[in-house]
Amino acid sequence: MKFIDKCKIRVVSGRGGNGMVAWRREKYVDKGGPAGGDGGNGGDVYLVADENMSTLMDFKHKSVFKAEAGENGGIKNMHGRCAKNIYIKVPVGTVVKDIKTGNIIADLTKHEQEVLAAKGGRGGRGNARFATAQKRAPQFCEPGEPPIERELFLELKLIADVGLLGMPNAGKSTLISRISSAKPKIADYPFTTLVPNLGVVKKRSGDGYVVADIPGLIEGASQGTGLGHDFLRHVERCRFLVHLVDITEENPLENFKKINLELKKYSENLSQLYQIIALNKIDAVDDERKNSIYEEFKKISSDVFEISAVTGENTEKLTDFMALKVDEIPKPETHITVEEDTGAYNNDDSEFEIHKAAKDVYIIQGGKIERIAGVTDERNSEQVIRFQNIMKGMGVFEELSKKGIKDGDTIIIGHLEFVFYADEMYG
Repeated sequence: MKFIDKCKIRVVSGRGGNGMVAWRREKYVDKGGPAGGDGGNGGDVYLVADENMSTLMDFKHKSVFKAEAGENGGIKNMHGRCAKNIYIKVPVGTVVKDIKTGNIIADLTKHEQEVLAAKGGRGGRGNARFATAQKRAPQFCEPGEPPIERELFLELKLIADVGLLGMPNAGKSTLISRISSAKPKIADYPFTTLVPNLGVVKKRSGDGYVVADIPGLIEGASQGTGLGHDFLRHVERCRFLVHLVDITEENPLENFKKINLELKKYSENLSQLYQIIALNKIDAVDDERKNSIYEEFKKISSDVFEISAVTGENTEKLTDFMALKVDEIPKPETHITVEEDTGAYNNDDSEFEIHKAAKDVYIIQGGKIERIAGVTDERNSEQVIRFQNIMKGMGVFEELSKKGIKDGDTIIIGHLEFVFYADEMYG
């Protein structure tokens, strides 16, 4: 499976169903009154963390997610059916950003943790809801609220206890295949590892911890050179690092320093993570060289292990020590600031535009104004008057005046068409 750790998706919640204008018409019920039901709520869209996913590959094939609309209200006070919510599974460790605002709205670090990405529109009220002692037969209803549509950027940061890092061909893939059940691709050429690999290492107590094999870093990685820079974010959440050093190289200590310099350039926090040093490939050098290099590294750290990932020599000692450190060192605090996400609820579509289509014809377009027009019957005077009052409250007539509308000009909104007279509109 190809590893994908960044992607964009579009989510659209469900539109609310329209309310209904209806009347009781039972044979023996005198003056039955209003009986229009409410529309159902549109479906919400949630993102849910799933520990069984390890990549954002699924979103390469599907990147648009739409919830269903709520059902319109019915006669006899029957409410429309509310639409089902949809739940989009993402890997644990996914950071969610609103592309429009640039705000991070979620950091999903736990299995089944969820976040509301887009709230469904509320269903409109039927005419039965507007009945009062003074107005016993309301002739109008409400349209359902609009859906919320937004683009989100997903970035995966792997959740692992231990990160393996080092130069290309240091033996990280061989080691993770030795100490866990992970089976990464291994070959004798640079940049064998093109993607991070996760493996679970079993403790002697029976439980386990997760190790991430990060593609090899080279000098300049923090500025984008090589492959490893793409994956440095995946070690930010680790408890500590195991720095694998190939002692068959000409200058192992210099390579070790180069890698740590790249870590510091990328992130000060990352460079301060505790490191275990594993001197690898001891089976390929003589004792004199092995001892010389070991003494050099002991001057830097007391936690230095000589291992052979190929033969397995001393790897158990290393994993036992790693297990102790996993229990000892807590998970680092996440330095990701999550903003309050008002975008999940913001379905205000009250903006409108006025276009002069001809000398005496004005077309008005906009979400809210067209939704209200959609539930307005031009043959019903009470509904038309209510619609005109809403237009006045929204400032539509004020904008029309600025556009130069005159008495006798035509206004078109959705399916409605009527003639403008200032005395009637402002009266």
